[in-house]
Amino acid sequence: MLRLFLALLLTLAAPGLAGAQGAMTAAKAKDLVRASLVAESEALVPGRTVTLGLHMAMKPGWHVYWRNPGDSGLPPEMGWRLPAGYSVGPVQWPVPERIPVQTLMNFGYEGAVTLLVPLKVPEDARIGETARLSGTLSYLVCEEICIPGSSELSLDLPVAASAEPASGQAALFARARAALPEAAPGPVRTAREGDRLVLHLDRPGLADVTGAAFFPYAEGALENAAPQDLAVDAGGLRLTLTPGEAKATPDALAGVLALTEDGVRKAYALGPEPVPAPTTAAAVPTAPDAPAAAPEDESLTLWSAAGLALIGGLLLNLMPCVFPVLSIKVLSLVRQAGESASRVRLHGLAYTLGVLASFLGLAGLLIALKAGGAGIGWGFQLQSPVVVALLAYGLFAMGLSLSGAVHLGGGIVGLGDGLTRRAGYQGSFFTGVLATLVATPCTAPFMGAAVGFALTQSTPAALTVFASLGLGLALPFLGLTLFPQAVRLLPRPGAWMDVLKGALAFPVYATVAWLVWVLAQQVGPNGLLAGLTGLVLVALAAWAWERARGAGRLGTGLGRVAAVAALVAALGLVALLDGDRAAARGTALAQGEEAFTQARLDALRSEGRTVFVDMTAAWCITCQVNERTVLARDGVQAAFRAGNVAFLKGDWTNQNPEITRLLERYGRSGVPLYLVYRGRGEAQVLPQILTEGIVLAAIGQKDVAAAQ
Repeated sequence: MLRLFLALLLTLAAPGLAGAQGAMTAAKAKDLVRASLVAESEALVPGRTVTLGLHMAMKPGWHVYWRNPGDSGLPPEMGWRLPAGYSVGPVQWPVPERIPVQTLMNFGYEGAVTLLVPLKVPEDARIGETARLSGTLSYLVCEEICIPGSSELSLDLPVAASAEPASGQAALFARARAALPEAAPGPVRTAREGDRLVLHLDRPGLADVTGAAFFPYAEGALENAAPQDLAVDAGGLRLTLTPGEAKATPDALAGVLALTEDGVRKAYALGPEPVPAPTTAAAVPTAPDAPAAAPEDESLTLWSAAGLALIGGLLLNLMPCVFPVLSIKVLSLVRQAGESASRVRLHGLAYTLGVLASFLGLAGLLIALKAGGAGIGWGFQLQSPVVVALLAYGLFAMGLSLSGAVHLGGGIVGLGDGLTRRAGYQGSFFTGVLATLVATPCTAPFMGAAVGFALTQSTPAALTVFASLGLGLALPFLGLTLFPQAVRLLPRPGAWMDVLKGALAFPVYATVAWLVWVLAQQVGPNGLLAGLTGLVLVALAAWAWERARGAGRLGTGLGRVAAVAALVAALGLVALLDGDRAAARGTALAQGEEAFTQARLDALRSEGRTVFVDMTAAWCITCQVNERTVLARDGVQAAFRAGNVAFLKGDWTNQNPEITRLLERYGRSGVPLYLVYRGRGEAQVLPQILTEGIVLAAIGQKDVAAAQ
């Protein structure tokens, strides 16, 4: 059994190792994408705007992404380095193509693409000087695998009183402008019909339209891979769309409509386009592969990240997710206090092996999925209602065993009752696995920076950091087992242990209740009913198994068959949960809060408002504690109102590519993440454990709150 589980973990980790390393050896990003920075004019004129072009030519079969990459991927991003006073405006994105990848639908460009960027030259630019325009272009290029790449681009242009068009670039800029969407040729309306959205383009006399596609600006607004049903009549065009997890509403749907009319492709911009704040020399954005991290992260190296991960793993033992499981394991250690020191040490090593194998397995799977372009991060498995339900069922069975309702044996929960020597070690191993699974919803201090750093490094470096995190989680119990004198300090076994064992069942039941609440955020009413019915079936299986004990050969056989049948039925219900995800509900917004979107953040920043961004998830214990003990306090809420602070909440309970991208930009792979934008400058990253003073100081309202 132990060897089987290890083989499973290695199988999960192998794609990450092979995918990440194979991608680097099979092809280099610079060989797949040739990038250059070009200008439409030969020179720069003070006070005027010149158009720059970020030109990318891809190897046949490979593609890069649009501003909304679709179901996976990342758009190109330029981290500019400009002379003082110069600024660039938002990228002008050509119309993309729909690029199917198995069951996913991505939006991007094949062949070649030129992204147009306006550059504002300051009035005081000195004629005769030369301005160096440079930066790092970061991108993800994909075929069957995805490879992150970057190019250092630069262009030197003289400053002159007048400028001629750049020789040899006219055709390139003409093609780029022709690929931009135009204004809509007629009124556009969007209406809801049942569970779908219908986009109406009122344009009588449309010619022969052979195809149409709508590309939303907002990620998650539509089910990208769903069919887009086209109908053309005398009044114009109807395109029927399927809303996505972000639950787009008719009045909020904006994007680009592409048509093939009389064999010619045309595109129209519909609705307001998200406009980020301009980039100046004083506010240089950070490229995705060089995250804008908190000050304490700026000097992270592999070994400092591993050290932070070790400390974060130690602190995980104090989190409410992990503490009940660790307490049960310490209780088992009390039972083994009379055994030989070598046997106790082996239990500690087996537990540590379970923790390390689980952390490395999860890390390998995470690396593999990210190498394939998936927008996920730490805790990604809890974005699946199937995983949440299975974890709830396993903990519920463990709670029933602790309560004495069923005697499942120590191999299930690591207690070691009545097991052989080998089975006892398996119990310790699987307790380590369970501790890892219930630890993933929690983010301890120091842990977020370490994990975010790990996922930007090579595979061996990433696995080193994750192994340090696992070692930190395992260290307290391992330390007890390695030093016999520490074990002797534990109280002697006695009747008190049965009382304590029963009491420990209730924190486990509380964890099950919390997991059911998380499930309720991810599925609709039918899915929640299926999940709760599964808990009843687990209890039925436990009852049937217990009744079979000592009931004779026939009774034992029938009882165990009934128990197995109930468990199979519970697993069958679990398999139905993903089908109800379309009705998922996100974290409720309190008064004064808005749902996070990148477009809304950009709009608020362009207004110069102070913005507090809260990246959270229903399954993140740390997030929930911060929200209830700090962010919901009257003093903090009053300070938000007094300072006209916009509060954006990003719910990562279910997958959301926009949230994942922002997490990655700031060196994080999971929640919580708290950002404060003041004016048009870069964000201040707050600690993962908040206090009222930290929040008030960050938004500049500490004195106001103190006066109230």
